[in-house]
Amino acid sequence: MIKIYGMDTCPDCTYVEQQIEGNDRYEVVDIGRHVKNLKEFLHLRDTSPAFEEARNAGMAGIPCFVLEDGTVTLVPEDAGLKSRPLAEGASCSLDGSGC
Repeated sequence: MIKIYGMDTCPDCTYVEQQIEGNDRYEVVDIGRHVKNLKEFLHLRDTSPAFEEARNAGMAGIPCFVLEDGTVTLVPEDAGLKSRPLAEGASCSLDGSGC
C-alpha cells in the first residue's frame, strides 16, 4: 500500500486524492485532521532526505508519498499518479509559488 500524506486544503493534495478514489492501493493520511497524523508527518519530514529541497525552499512537502518499499518521494508520478498541471497555478506557499 502507498501512503499519501496531505491536507484537504492543499490543491496538489486534492488533485492526487481525486485520482485514487476507490483504489485500495493507496492510504491517505490527512495531516490536518489529527495531531497524531501531523506528528507522524513531521517526523518523516525532519528525517527524510527526500524533503531537503522542499525544506530549503520553505515548502511543506505535501503531498508526500511513502511507497510500498519504504521509499519517500514528493513526486506523484513515482506513485503512479499525475501531478497537478502547472497551468492551474500554485497557491500553497506564502509567496504563491507552491506547496
